[in-house]
Amino acid sequence: QVQLVESGGGLVQAGGSLRLSCAASGRTFSSYAMGWFRQAPGKAREFVAAISRIDSSTYYADSVKGRFLMSRDNDKNTVYLQMNSLKTEDTAVYYCAASIKYYSSRSRDYDYWGQGTQVTVSS
Repeated sequence: QVQLVESGGGLVQAGGSLRLSCAASGRTFSSYAMGWFRQAPGKAREFVAAISRIDSSTYYADSVKGRFLMSRDNDKNTVYLQMNSLKTEDTAVYYCAASIKYYSSRSRDYDYWGQGTQVTVSS
């Protein structure tokens, strides 16, 4: 079992940066692949980034490649999403998720979810 709590969201201007954090409580955090997803009002939830359990290999959606960076710190039971060069199109609720299987771009492959944190990018 794992509980996930996101933080770091807020209101920023286009071109700015934010770092989201996802703190996990659980005995075997390193056993989980982790992912970030986002959902804007009236839109479907979409994949943002994922990181593997063992070697911290990362995978990004094309829309964020070169701008966002995902990392994990197993000693702190925390994953991060560094968001740079933010665009208004990045406005959404961002969700952290954990998978007992393998890192994936599919929501259905994740077993645990955080409550989400709002990111709003103004023009």
